[in-house]
Amino acid sequence: MQTVLIAGGSGLIGSRLSTLLTEKGYQVRWLSRNPAPGSKYPTFQWDPSKGTMDSRALEGVDAVINLAGAGIADKRWTKERKELIISSRVKSTELLAAKIKEAVVPPTVYLSGAAIGIYGDRGDEVLYETSPAGKEGFLAESCREWEGAIQRLERDLPSRTCYLRIGLVLSGKGGALPKIKMSFYLGQGVYFGNGRQWYSWIHIDDVCGMFIAALENETWSGVYNATAPNPLQNKAFTRKVGRTLFPFFVLTPVPAFFLRIILGEMADTVLSSARVLPRRAEEAGFVFQFSELGDCLKDLKQRKL
Repeated sequence: MQTVLIAGGSGLIGSRLSTLLTEKGYQVRWLSRNPAPGSKYPTFQWDPSKGTMDSRALEGVDAVINLAGAGIADKRWTKERKELIISSRVKSTELLAAKIKEAVVPPTVYLSGAAIGIYGDRGDEVLYETSPAGKEGFLAESCREWEGAIQRLERDLPSRTCYLRIGLVLSGKGGALPKIKMSFYLGQGVYFGNGRQWYSWIHIDDVCGMFIAALENETWSGVYNATAPNPLQNKAFTRKVGRTLFPFFVLTPVPAFFLRIILGEMADTVLSSARVLPRRAEEAGFVFQFSELGDCLKDLKQRKL
């Protein structure tokens, strides 16, 4: 029975992944800044900002999955917030690398989250894992720093390393979907700017399934796009949410200039276009449970995921 240590286990992806791994017979542990008494999973304390981690966390661990990092859209992008977004990802990676190096028996696998923000705002360009990183904007900048830390770990450690550039994760329990649905309760489906920017989405169980595939298949290494095979433009995405989940709605645009006034630079999170396809995962034989947005939304509603 293998043991998996998850950093960021209490987050949206981490909590669902922990459940699925446990169902498959894995032993799951968490790393947390503030371990809660009576946690469902054995939890060990760490603080990447201070470079500290409970030395017992890695004992007997076969694989590490790093999902740690400050939320990209949780707060306005002040200078301090942008520094935290980058440092929380870079420092967590560097701390895990250092501790794995010190381990008597290091884990054989290191998996990490990354993000499709690495591509920046690319219009209608079809993007694969081999596509160059974006050069402008904070999303691309922060992801370049993040992946730089992962690549240094990959070079320095004997563990097989794999990282997933995760798209817009859909779940009824958090992330973007509950926020998208809010306007529909007032009879309006809101899209942003001209609505032509591409949204590369993925069902919560498919992104977790990709982590499990990367864990269990030794051929998986390097970078993979964790997005469904059929991205949609923002206006079409919003229309599909409405037609699938709500009896009546009117599509309503929110002008880009208004978003810039309200959100500042953080408006990039809804206005940037990234048409990302999961070529490497499909070539590796990964089968998506939910390739079409309508099927994804119906499943999330039915199973309350």
